[in-house]
Amino acid sequence: MKKKGIKPGRISKNHWERKNYKWIYLFLLPTIIIFLMFYMMPILQVFVTSFTQWDGFNEPVFNGLRNYKNLFTSSAFLISLKNLFLWALIAMFLHVGFGTLIAFVLYQRRRGWKVTRAVFMIPNVISAAAWAMIYRFFFNNNFGILNSIIRKFNPDFDVQWFYQSPWAFWAVTLTWLFYAVIVTLLVFGDLMSIPQELNEAAIIDGAGGWQLIRHIQLPLCRSAIATGVICSLTSRITMYEQISLTTAGGPGNDTMSLPILLVNAVTDYRYGYANAIGVLMFVIGLVMMGIINKAFRMNDSDY
Repeated sequence: MKKKGIKPGRISKNHWERKNYKWIYLFLLPTIIIFLMFYMMPILQVFVTSFTQWDGFNEPVFNGLRNYKNLFTSSAFLISLKNLFLWALIAMFLHVGFGTLIAFVLYQRRRGWKVTRAVFMIPNVISAAAWAMIYRFFFNNNFGILNSIIRKFNPDFDVQWFYQSPWAFWAVTLTWLFYAVIVTLLVFGDLMSIPQELNEAAIIDGAGGWQLIRHIQLPLCRSAIATGVICSLTSRITMYEQISLTTAGGPGNDTMSLPILLVNAVTDYRYGYANAIGVLMFVIGLVMMGIINKAFRMNDSDY
C-alpha cells in the first residue's frame, strides 16, 4: 500500500540511499583515517603542547598561558602582526588586483596577449627561495641592477635595500608582489566559463567594453577572486623563504614574520612557544577565511 503524500519514486530513492550509506562510508574510511592521522592529530598536538614548556626531547611540562603571555608581550611578535596586516592589505589590493588584471588581458586576447602570457607565466614557475636569492643580487648596493640604473641619474644614490629601514620592508614585498599566477589562472578559468550568450546579450543592449567587464564579467568572477585573496593571504601568513634568505627578519625586526619567529623558537628548543605561534597562525588563517567568505558571498550562486 502506498503511503499518502509520498511518491513511490521518492521512497525507492530514499531506500537506495539508506541501503548504500554503508558503502559510501566504507570508501570514505581510508580518507578519514589519513585525515585524522596526518592532519587532525598533529593539529591537536600543537594546540595541547602550546600550553607547555617543551624542548622537543623531554616530556612537556604544563605551564598554562605563559607561552601566550610571553608572545603577546614580545616586541618582535607585535611587529610581526603589524607586518602581516600591511602585507595582507597589499596582497588583497595590489597582488590580487594585478593577477586579476592580467587575467582580463589574456581573456580579451588583444594584440600581444601571447607574449604577455609567456612573460607573466614563466617567472612564476621559479621557487620562492630561488626568487629570494635572485632579488638579493638585484637589490645589491654595489653591483645590483636597480642601484646601477638609479646611479645613472643620481650618482650619489646609496641604499642597502635589504639592510636599511624602511627599505627592507618594501624590498621583501617586491619579491612576491607581482608573481600572482595562481590568481590569474583562477580568474581566467572563471572568465572562460562565462556563457558567451551573456556577453552577446549585454553587447546587444548597448554595453561597452568597460560596462561589460564591470557589470557582467567581474561579478561572475567573484568566487575566483575571493579564492585568490584567500590563497594570497594564507601565503603571507606562512611566508618564510623570502624573508629568511634576504633579511632574516631584520634590520632590527622591520621584516619579522610569524614563521621566522616560529623557526627561531624551534632552533632554540622552545617547542611549546613555537607551537603557540603555530596556533595563532592557524587561528588568524581561519578568521581571514571567514571574513573573505562573508565579504565575497562565496556561498551564493554566481548565476
